[in-house]
Amino acid sequence: MKHFLSINDIDSLPHWVEEAIALKKNPYQFQELGRHKTLCLLFFNNSLRTRLSTQKAAKHLGMEVMAMNFGKEGWTLEHGDGTVMNQGTSEHVKEAARVVSQYCDIVAIRAFAQLKDREKDEAEEVLNGFSTYASVPVVNMESSIAHPLQALADAITMHEFKTKAKPKVVLSWAPHPKALPHAVANSFTEMMKLQDAEFVITHPKGYELDPRITQDCPIEYNQEKALENADFVYVKSWSSYSEYGKVLSQDSNWMMTQAKLGNAKFMHCLPVRRNVVVEDSILDGNQSLVIQQAHNRTYSAQIVLKKILENL
Repeated sequence: MKHFLSINDIDSLPHWVEEAIALKKNPYQFQELGRHKTLCLLFFNNSLRTRLSTQKAAKHLGMEVMAMNFGKEGWTLEHGDGTVMNQGTSEHVKEAARVVSQYCDIVAIRAFAQLKDREKDEAEEVLNGFSTYASVPVVNMESSIAHPLQALADAITMHEFKTKAKPKVVLSWAPHPKALPHAVANSFTEMMKLQDAEFVITHPKGYELDPRITQDCPIEYNQEKALENADFVYVKSWSSYSEYGKVLSQDSNWMMTQAKLGNAKFMHCLPVRRNVVVEDSILDGNQSLVIQQAHNRTYSAQIVLKKILENL
């Protein structure tokens, strides 16, 4: 595996999940694999779980870690070909990616969608720029349209807590005061397509995700109907895709409540706005898996880094 850019870079999701769970039991068993290897983390956006869990995963594998808040500390990057750089950008990604490659063995990138220009966001300028020009493998720590490390952690969590071979899993939209990107919902949907599960997406009309990603996935506009007999309910806010980046509704009736959740396990990638996205009683109760999901972020990153290191 050269790069890990999307959930579709996984050759066998069940095998990766099993390997990740085995790593949890003995996280340092492959410490020699990363000895004298360096991971460079470049953050163009804020991070808590991603930064700390990826650092911990690398250390489990014996790697050295460098981290840089590129958006604040680095030069403003240019991505276009043939651009006359006489405006705000100071360095081209062609040079930046090659320079960074000399300092590390793997580079991991976090760069969110701007939610202003759909075509530009979908071009993934930062992630694709580095994966094109870097001479080392690139890992996606969340990009404009994908968050595969989160989706892999979610798959690990569901495997650990499922009580039936083919569970019912619901991805439910939730209200939020800000316009949020589609990356988590996109990768969760792509991951669920690789699962043996009954999968349903529910959201108000106007909040359909990219139809290329949700193709063949049932979409139910009646939230309570979608939630019937669910085993796992994954709640996430996202802005409109068709009216790109807009908040079309803040309908509080879509907040997840204990009454709607029923007996299902609750999942969310965090951070989460209490009593806007989900009520307190769920997060503070024993049906919530959000802390376990966050814990599994270490092992989703670790299995990815292990696979890459094995091929260096």
